Amino acid sequence: MSDALEQWTAAMRSGRYHTAWAIAEASLRARDPATRDDPSLPFHQRWVWDGSDPQGRDVLVRCYHGLGDTIQFARYLPILAQRARSLTVEAQPRLIALLSGIAGIDRLVPFDPARPLPPAECDIEITELDLVLRVAPDAVAAPYLRASRAILPRHTLALCHAAGDWDPQRNIPADLLEPICRQAPTLTLVADASPLPVLNPAGCPFDMAVTAAFVATAELVITVDTMIAHLAGAMGRPTWLLLKHEPDWRWSPHSRTSPWYPSMRLYAQPHPGDWQSVADAAIADFAQRALLTAES
Repeated sequence: MSDALEQWTAAMRSGRYHTAWAIAEASLRARDPATRDDPSLPFHQRWVWDGSDPQGRDVLVRCYHGLGDTIQFARYLPILAQRARSLTVEAQPRLIALLSGIAGIDRLVPFDPARPLPPAECDIEITELDLVLRVAPDAVAAPYLRASRAILPRHTLALCHAAGDWDPQRNIPADLLEPICRQAPTLTLVADASPLPVLNPAGCPFDMAVTAAFVATAELVITVDTMIAHLAGAMGRPTWLLLKHEPDWRWSPHSRTSPWYPSMRLYAQPHPGDWQSVADAAIADFAQRALLTAES
């Protein structure tokens, strides 16, 4: 990690957003304008915003990163819409229905990597919006995304133990969470068949509407660092996030809370690879939670 990136990460984690934005702005000024939205690079490695003010302009927000990134930064779209003359959002097809409820979007277009939209008057990648707007994450209240509810048993827990192949270190062995599944009716939010005693052993359908409905209805979501965490946080659902020892920049391993999602509780590994301690802490807290629920 470069010194600038390390300083930026530390500033973001500690809530020193103006410091982080100053670092990011200096990095932006140092870039070669000819490399903006460079077609020779994978989309997730591109930078898009040229530093210009979106005020009163036709703005195109491109969603070049993961589903979780889009969900995390979608909080800023209504603020951007108030400043722009018009707002077009080019988002991942799986998120179109979910984002359609956000106020201020004039045009919502499925992102096709083979045929991206042509440049607008002002192009911005969605993960650049905090820098563009200079708005801290906790200035936007959750929930800012909503979904229909599913029909589930009372006190249902929604569980996601796998984050996929992009970073296998984020995955917690499913068997470590089995004791929690024994204490409450549990849904898996993983698409694959589950080895756990869950209500849907064949796995969660690869369908955003179904997944969002499960999250909207579950009494608690326990998840590793993946799209599910952002979905649950953006919907304001009680969420326990299980993190590796050195997590992604947006989570502080030394904090139990997140300014991005007030309804979220963080459980970070005390040592690299130590998922047992994380599972033990979550199991103990869940047992206490179940006891308090029974007494109320």
